[in-house]
Amino acid sequence: MKASAQSEKKRGREGCPEEAAFLDLLRTTDILSRGLIQVLKTEDISATQYNVLRILRGAPEGLPCGEIASRMITRDPDITRLLDRLEKRGVISRCRETKDRRMVMARITPEGLKVLARLDEPVQAGHRKQLGHLGRERLRALSELLRIARREVA
Repeated sequence: MKASAQSEKKRGREGCPEEAAFLDLLRTTDILSRGLIQVLKTEDISATQYNVLRILRGAPEGLPCGEIASRMITRDPDITRLLDRLEKRGVISRCRETKDRRMVMARITPEGLKVLARLDEPVQAGHRKQLGHLGRERLRALSELLRIARREVA
């Protein structure tokens, strides 16, 4: 019997299957994230900054700051400060739109593209090392289950 299941029984409480799945997701996310963080350290970049750069690489024409925030994997309440740090580093640029001066567009710079290019293979290799043993079919099934779970709570 697993240690966590034993401790649940010792406390005289059986967790519901939804709670067990939730805790398993948190544990798995933590373990998998550690691997990504190690790879990103080579470029002195955080997982949140990496997420922004990937979003902007997929939108070469740029995106308004609010759109970047809505596409992020994890919500960052201070997107402006996050973008400030990336701009100071030279991996993104920002400018006000001429039509609507209230809108600030962010774009990835050539330096930002170089950072991502250097990270692409190590990140992919890390993902393969962490999850490749599951095989394509299991990974597809896992992704589908996770999409369904997100859709029901979003």
